[in-house]
Amino acid sequence: MKKSSKNRLTPQQESLFPGDTLFDQIARAVCRAGTLPRKELHEAWEMAKRVRRRYRGGRVLDLACGHGLLAHLMLILDDSSECAVAVDSRIPANAEKLSGALIATWPRLASRISYREVPLEEVAILPDDLVVSAHACGSLTDLIIGRAVAQRARVAVLPCCHDLRESSTGDLAGWMDKTLAVDTVRAIKLQAHGYRIVTQEIPCEITPKNRLLMGEYFTTEPSGNLSPLP
Repeated sequence: MKKSSKNRLTPQQESLFPGDTLFDQIARAVCRAGTLPRKELHEAWEMAKRVRRRYRGGRVLDLACGHGLLAHLMLILDDSSECAVAVDSRIPANAEKLSGALIATWPRLASRISYREVPLEEVAILPDDLVVSAHACGSLTDLIIGRAVAQRARVAVLPCCHDLRESSTGDLAGWMDKTLAVDTVRAIKLQAHGYRIVTQEIPCEITPKNRLLMGEYFTTEPSGNLSPLP
């Protein structure tokens, strides 16, 4: 089965992940839950491990979370984060089933991960939070970055479904792919607001929407009059 497969992982597929590695343990738990496509497992894993190599600790906010796998992985990879909150305007009915399967494997996660079904605009973000989002569609990525920047919180996004009507290309489309131009503008704006950025990619065999943008505010104050992120 390809890593990009959108077919749902089921208990019958646990045998595809027989190893003792952390990834295989996570994959077997996801199979037991029977809620997620293989693609989402690999996306969340590849993003989480890259983010945790850079940023440790802090409350994790998984925005536009879907089933909330990323929130769980962030705590599995770094136990110094006290808790994680998975937020979406609509939480899938079987998200708790996924959470239960992961908590059964890692009991230390119990009572540390919560779901909130609210608009992203209503989420309170704190400066010490770590804001993450895997494949927030279109301008939702801009909203998430903007909310994080307003509190100078650390942020990591894996954008997808770029909306060229809503997200600026910065007049760079004559030089590069339009979606790359959108993500370039996002990175430049983070820098302009005093963030030290990191740009990486997850494997393209999982998804062509594989650009990972991370940022952490540092002490130097941004210069000039900066407009807020769109």
